[in-house]
Amino acid sequence: MTSPQTYLTEAERLVAAPACGTRGLWPRACAWLPQLALESALGQYWADTAPAVAACRSRRSQILMLSRYLGATGARRVAMLWWSLSRAGHHRSYELALTGGELKHLHAGAREVVR
Repeated sequence: MTSPQTYLTEAERLVAAPACGTRGLWPRACAWLPQLALESALGQYWADTAPAVAACRSRRSQILMLSRYLGATGARRVAMLWWSLSRAGHHRSYELALTGGELKHLHAGAREVVR
């Protein structure tokens, strides 16, 4: 399994210098990578803390269980970040892609949660 830090490092590199020929695609990739980091960190957390929850395949269910272990504030923060990254990673023709600044903000949130 790739480490959460690897995903975050690659996402930050991609935001700083989008690859040629990825116009319109790089914002979604920049949202997917921190989401993968968050999901990887969640998987590690649950494997260490509550293996029965780790066995659950639904990320949403795992996030809902966080309030019992992290408290309401921490769980809410993770849930909002996960929702924001999920939303940013899915293309909708009626919405603009996220800007570099918005992506950097999401990356900072992911880095704080994953550490």
